[in-house]
Amino acid sequence: MPKTIDWMYHRKSCETCKKAQTAIGGLTADTRETVDATKTRFDGPAALKLIAGMTTMIALKGKKRLDFDLKDDRPTDDVLLAHLIGPTGNLRAPTIKVGTTLVVGFQEEAYREVLG
Repeated sequence: MPKTIDWMYHRKSCETCKKAQTAIGGLTADTRETVDATKTRFDGPAALKLIAGMTTMIALKGKKRLDFDLKDDRPTDDVLLAHLIGPTGNLRAPTIKVGTTLVVGFQEEAYREVLG
């Protein structure tokens, strides 16, 4: 049974976000809260607040994947921000929270892994 997405940040016009939505639909995962990135911006300090209570952050970009242990080996804020914030100075979309895992970006394999 797929896990529930506690929080999702996306843009309707974003091609990567559309791929993420398709993958989520294929996994039949429910989403509790969705935030439209065109209406709500998360700058650096706001993005760092998103990781409060998270134990893992997975940063995805293309085929590249970086896993961060936020509980026992938390990187510096600068390192985290380099993966959280896009070129516009805003949180990268799509971003999802599943339990204590924050996933920034999209790769179908990673979504399958995190969502079960």
